[in-house]
Amino acid sequence: MSAPDAPAAAPAEALGQAAVRPTDRPGAGCPKQMHFGPCGGVEFDGTCEVGEFACVFLETPTVRWPTAEPALQTALSNAESARPTAESALPSSEPLSPAAAMRALLATRQIVVADFPARALDARSLADCAGALAGRVDAALAGDSGRNRVQFPPAYRAHLIREAGLAVWTGLNCRDRNRVALEGELAGLADAGASAVHCVTGDHTLTGGRPDAQPVFDLDSTELAALARRAGHLVSVGESPCTPPVDRRAARLAEKVRAGAEVCFVNHAGGAEPVRRFIGESHEAGVAPAFVACVPVVLDRGSAALLRSFTTLVLPEGFLEGILDATDPHRAGLDAATRLCEELLQVEGVAGVNLSGGAADGGEVAFAEAMGAVADRLGLGAGSAAAPHPES
Repeated sequence: MSAPDAPAAAPAEALGQAAVRPTDRPGAGCPKQMHFGPCGGVEFDGTCEVGEFACVFLETPTVRWPTAEPALQTALSNAESARPTAESALPSSEPLSPAAAMRALLATRQIVVADFPARALDARSLADCAGALAGRVDAALAGDSGRNRVQFPPAYRAHLIREAGLAVWTGLNCRDRNRVALEGELAGLADAGASAVHCVTGDHTLTGGRPDAQPVFDLDSTELAALARRAGHLVSVGESPCTPPVDRRAARLAEKVRAGAEVCFVNHAGGAEPVRRFIGESHEAGVAPAFVACVPVVLDRGSAALLRSFTTLVLPEGFLEGILDATDPHRAGLDAATRLCEELLQVEGVAGVNLSGGAADGGEVAFAEAMGAVADRLGLGAGSAAAPHPES
């Protein structure tokens, strides 16, 4: 039941049995109107990304996802029993949907996902970057850039990337869309053949390139994960082990998994040992999603500057200096990314790596080529989940 002064809300089942937000919800006062906070936009000193005040969730106990409802418990049990094994991932006579194919691939081997560096609103750049990555990585993580808030709609971009022969792991944020628009995008992404949907709350409009835009935040990432799962998508979420409150990040991930997430992208945490520790903490919290570890790709000062813009960025000691001070920063960057990938892929529970970062303006295709080169070095057989090329 919605609060008297709140607008009419959709039935609770529209969010996978999530309760409609009350006005006295945990985290009241959050600029993003989050219920299942905190987000990843908490600075190291505990302040909000929006201003010089403490994140309202720092002193709030982790908000539990309401899994007590029988319908949701049944759905989660069914989903768990349907989780593919290596045996069930063998080819069958029936073609798999893109989401089912990615689930099967995750059950078979480790994967490589690459951030998608194409220029915003540029179909040619998008096709060129997809061409550089197709057949080399298992999917492109196509989110949005703080520098370029205005993008093609997610479903249309997914369609274009698939047309170029590359599987799409689409990033979908709650900053720019209310729940009706999000439902429409989820339907569109299913029709466009997205392999997975990465559900994020999104950074605030006061950060990045369009501070003039009105923030929406009708839902948060946990609620969106439930919505995406109910729409039939393979759902991923992000979590930041080094972002306050550090001791409750695994507990928050557990609630996202209970809401419907199957994959967790582990944001930059400083190397293999912090990732290993976070996976262990998540297991202790009672969940074991597939973990995809983020690996920074830095080739020059432009890509380093973009990476430094990430909130609470933690890199291995000397990582940037070793690249930027090298005689050949491009080669040093490829070597550093490859080494870190190899270290992370040895961590038990790591299901894959996400080549993370972006290029300075004009270097998008070259950056995509570099990420493809790292994937080639890893030799995981990447590309087998990609969409067939239109001409093949």
